[in-house]
Amino acid sequence: MTMPQVGDTAPDFSLEGDTGPVRLADHAGRKVVLYFYPKDDTPGCTTEGKDFSALAAEFAAADTTVIGVSRDSVAAHGKFRKKHGLTVGLGADVEGSVTEAWGVWVEKAMYGKKYMGIERATFLIGRDGRIAQAWPKVKVPGHAAAVLAAAQALA
Repeated sequence: MTMPQVGDTAPDFSLEGDTGPVRLADHAGRKVVLYFYPKDDTPGCTTEGKDFSALAAEFAAADTTVIGVSRDSVAAHGKFRKKHGLTVGLGADVEGSVTEAWGVWVEKAMYGKKYMGIERATFLIGRDGRIAQAWPKVKVPGHAAAVLAAAQALA
């Protein structure tokens, strides 16, 4: 599956989260930041979660919900949230249907070995349910602030 592009209707999903169900449809009419990250409690993913959480009040003021998705379990998400004080929603895509539908389950390579994993990517979904902006291959430093600026600029 390829990643949705700007202007495409956001693929709907329903996942379990450590604080309850995480469903895109529950946020109809609001803006949503959906960010995919490889693994709970790893350095880049922890920084990204903390950065989005630190800007929670600003995202709320921009009528924007932030949801992080990885293939970790609900229990792992709970430990991750508690350990780092995260306030963003976390969806557990254990079976991988959402990461595949969004085109972020990709072949990666490390030390010459190929494996499948989540490409760090973020999508800003407008009130109309369409992709307003997409950030593939995210670099974490400054990313949450850039996404916030885009959410604030989106009507």
